[in-house]
Amino acid sequence: MTASVKIENEIAVVTMDDGKANAISLTMLDAVNAALDEAETAAKVIVLAGRPERFSAGFDLKFLASSEPEQVRELVMGGGRLAFRLFTSDKPVVIACTGHAIAMGAFLLLGGDSRIAARGAYKIGANETVNGMTLPGFGVELPRAGLNPMYLTQALAQAKLYTPDEALPVGWVDQVVAPGEVMGAAMAEAERLLPIANYAYGRNKRYARQPAIDLIAPTLEG
Repeated sequence: MTASVKIENEIAVVTMDDGKANAISLTMLDAVNAALDEAETAAKVIVLAGRPERFSAGFDLKFLASSEPEQVRELVMGGGRLAFRLFTSDKPVVIACTGHAIAMGAFLLLGGDSRIAARGAYKIGANETVNGMTLPGFGVELPRAGLNPMYLTQALAQAKLYTPDEALPVGWVDQVVAPGEVMGAAMAEAERLLPIANYAYGRNKRYARQPAIDLIAPTLEG
């Protein structure tokens, strides 16, 4: 299993754990989406978490390097659709960033509503430029919607990776806590949001994000 879901008191905890770096592969995408299907049906608030010290290292680079262009597109667009699914969910989405969140892992952070990171020698950010990769549409518009504009060039074009504390003013995360407290803090945030996890929450969230939604949605079609 690369992802699991546990639902209790109307809060669903979806945990990514491949035993390694939590690379975003087709298998991981299928598992997380299946877990979200269950969570969205049975819970009011969703918490997305990684394994200890690894939220997600981003796309499976070995797969990208060895696959045909159509397979690469399938994986990249699948990652974008997952982040967009979180970004547009009618449910409150809390992210427990348990460690490194790089490239696609960082874009998943931006799909959340409240993002809580573990403090430590972890890296958060988009390093596509270092790898000679051009950012896909969602990889530009999600940061444009969620990051501090002062840091956009540094965070995207210059591919700067930040520690969790450095990532806070940039906008990758909203709160930084001790590693042993990240899940507790995420659950506390989920409980705080539970009383307002209603129809209006979803509508108002979409209204607030509509400009980014309108820009991202066409890039994920086909």
